[in-house]
Order: sequence, then structure tokens, then C-alpha cells
Amino acid sequence: MATPFASLGTAGSALRVYRTWLDTVSHNIANTNAPRAADAPPFRPQVVVAREIENDARSGRAGGIEVAAIAETEEEANLADQMVQMMVAQRGYQANLAVVDRARDSYLAALQIGR
Repeated sequence: MATPFASLGTAGSALRVYRTWLDTVSHNIANTNAPRAADAPPFRPQVVVAREIENDARSGRAGGIEVAAIAETEEEANLADQMVQMMVAQRGYQANLAVVDRARDSYLAALQIGR
């Protein structure tokens, strides 16, 4: 059985992944049009590879998600694509932050019941 605070752990793990995704996309945007020597290879954008964290019933640890790796792609950097990636990551971060806020509000309301 998961702990009463499992939603916070799950949303918190997603926040860490989305923050890493935002950092990676920021890196890609900053380097997309960076000047290079004529014989240098073009900039290759990086992507975040995430993996699932399994539930552990014995310890009560809730599942979630974590960054498995940051990999370089084979395609050339495209600024428009990176801006779309930035918006998607930002909205995912905001959604998980809203989950944390709602869970916090619910826990505070539960504490007020006993008063």
C-alpha cells in the first residue's frame, strides 16, 4: 500500500524530469545557431530519456519517473522544434506543480478537521 503522501512523491519525481527537460531544451536553443568552424560538425540537439520507477509495496515507496540519460540525437537542431519542446515541457512542469499544490491544500484541510 502506498503512503498517504505518494502523490507528492510521484509529482515531485515528474517535476525533476521536466526541470531536466527544460534545462536540456534551453541548452539546445542556446547552441542551435552558434557559430562553428567550417570543418566542425553541426550541433546535434540533446534529448532526455526517462524511465519509470516501480512501486515498492514493502517500503511504501510510490512509483514515478526519473531521468535515465541525456542522449544526443542524429538530426540537426531546429529552433522551431526546440521551442515546441520548451512549451510542452513547461506545461508538464506546471501541471505537476498544480498536483503538488492541490495535494498540499488537501493535507492542510485534513489537519484543520481535527481542530
